[in-house]
Amino acid sequence: MEIYLVGGAVRDRLLAADRGQPQPPGDRDWVVVGATPEDMIQAGYTPVGRDFPVFLHGRTHEEYALARTERKSAPGYHGFVFHAGREVTLQDDLVRRDLTINAMALDDHGRLIDLHGGARDLRERVLRHVSPAFAEDPVRILRLARFAARWPDFSVAPATLALCRAMVAAGEVDALVAERVWQELSRGLRETRPSRLFEVLRDCGALARLLPEVDALFDTAAAPADTSAGTRLLHRLDMGATLGAPLAVRYAGLGHAIGPDLLRPLAQRLRVPAALRDLAEMVAREHTLLERAATLDAGEVLRLLQRCDAWRRPERFDELLQAGACAARACLGRADAHWPQGEQLAQALALTRSIDASAVVARARAAGLSGPALSRALDTARGQALVARGWPGEQTVPHPAGATAAPRAAGGQGAG
Repeated sequence: MEIYLVGGAVRDRLLAADRGQPQPPGDRDWVVVGATPEDMIQAGYTPVGRDFPVFLHGRTHEEYALARTERKSAPGYHGFVFHAGREVTLQDDLVRRDLTINAMALDDHGRLIDLHGGARDLRERVLRHVSPAFAEDPVRILRLARFAARWPDFSVAPATLALCRAMVAAGEVDALVAERVWQELSRGLRETRPSRLFEVLRDCGALARLLPEVDALFDTAAAPADTSAGTRLLHRLDMGATLGAPLAVRYAGLGHAIGPDLLRPLAQRLRVPAALRDLAEMVAREHTLLERAATLDAGEVLRLLQRCDAWRRPERFDELLQAGACAARACLGRADAHWPQGEQLAQALALTRSIDASAVVARARAAGLSGPALSRALDTARGQALVARGWPGEQTVPHPAGATAAPRAAGGQGAG
């Protein structure tokens, strides 16, 4: 039985050394050569793999996979027959991997086994497929695009891009299930430069098959390439990465580019988590209003907060403002650009949340109000607080019976 450290752990060690960085922490994957599942169980490993033999180490709980070969049996990424046995060599296992930089191994003496030029491609910053077997798994197109987003200084080898185009033409990406597409897309959105994920997918034709709503944004018949809605989207996604925005905010960048009518079926098709879907739809609905924050009167602000359920979900409203900031700063081309609209709306939420709701409701009940009138009384108190702090305009929210509207504030300046 021979055990080798393989894949990303080897790649990341070499990349860190090349860049003069500390060795990265993270999961380690191991390949075992010359063993059977029975051998592994007898050695104290716990079997966990469904598709092919994977085992957990009893002490470290790291994954150890038997060296295996694969045979394509059907379209898509599920269409494989795996074989693992004592006769399968490390070379057999490595040649089936996706990229040369992921097809290296270290033996138990720390010696590098690099049969496909992975170390060279790391030095030259190239993403290159190992063998024609790359074409048998369409998920590898998504992984390639994700790695391009992780390392913006890496290029895709021309032959690899050509192979991806051939896979798209053969219909391989059409067999991908929604969960796997979303898994890789969400990972790519969290990378250093998410725009490159979409650029690689577009270059090979996969974007039009997987995300036609996004691909249509690059229509140069409607606008020059550098000013198209697609280009603006890519700038917003990269600004979200620069600002360290969470995944929900990065995904919500699609809401600026794709209207709610297209955004909703896209989320349903990819089975996007509800929290991310809802925020993106909110951005699609409200982003133009966010830009006009300084011109809104108190009633308009109050209705915005109501639509966004901001008093019950202040953390989501904050994410909405983060998405607005990403869009504004991407447009200005500066991550440190001032976006006063966000500050104004955050102050408005804080001010309206500071209202003693219990006291307002108690006074309304004492005045004989009940039912919806209690909510209107609370709305009135919130609106009056905004007007008192300088939000312009007569408060245009419903008033409880007998109440008079707060006078229009002088000046017309937004909250400062």
